[in-house]
Amino acid sequence: MAKPMDFCVFSVLVTGSNRGIGLGLVKRFLELRYPPEWVFATTLDLEGEENQELKELVCKYPNLVVLQLDVTKLESIQAALKEVQKCVGEGGLTILINNAGTWAFNDLQTENAKDMMRVYSVNVIGTLQMSQAFLPLLKKAARRSPCQGLSSSKAAIINISSNGGSIELVAYWDQNKIIGYRCAKAALNMLTKCQSLEYPANGIMSIAIHPGSVETAGNPN
Repeated sequence: MAKPMDFCVFSVLVTGSNRGIGLGLVKRFLELRYPPEWVFATTLDLEGEENQELKELVCKYPNLVVLQLDVTKLESIQAALKEVQKCVGEGGLTILINNAGTWAFNDLQTENAKDMMRVYSVNVIGTLQMSQAFLPLLKKAARRSPCQGLSSSKAAIINISSNGGSIELVAYWDQNKIIGYRCAKAALNMLTKCQSLEYPANGIMSIAIHPGSVETAGNPN
């Protein structure tokens, strides 16, 4: 039976996917009726205890590849890129999901340069560096796709953001101030907007997604 043309993905990479939202996304792609030929999950430490679910999934799904990745380190990104290239070849990377993120529970009184730089480095600079590095593979996927216009079935950068970074909404202010995180997500939203203006010429869609308040280890509430 031919695959439906409304959502047909050759390959997808999800950063920060050993737990929480990232792991959930990996599971969802693997469980699709017509799953991608390649699903790449990433983790900071391949030997870490938090990777148990990923290890179990690898045994079950031969199309799942787990990569070590630190989005703040260019050498780590390049190493992951080489591994992905070996797998996808001329097929390219259909979807890059920039999910890796972090935060610090600081308000306006306790926010500090060290925490803010760490949060910004992962949430914004990491996303920029990943998008830059994997752009050639995204372009390959777009060129080979039969899809017209822009879509996630053709080539897409999907940045996991938050309405906590919305300048208009400033969501959840009474619950968590998390100043550095809010500023980082606001910057991520602007980065995504810039990507959405630049990359359509290459057939690549760029969007930011607010997944809602999801109960994870980093967000128990």
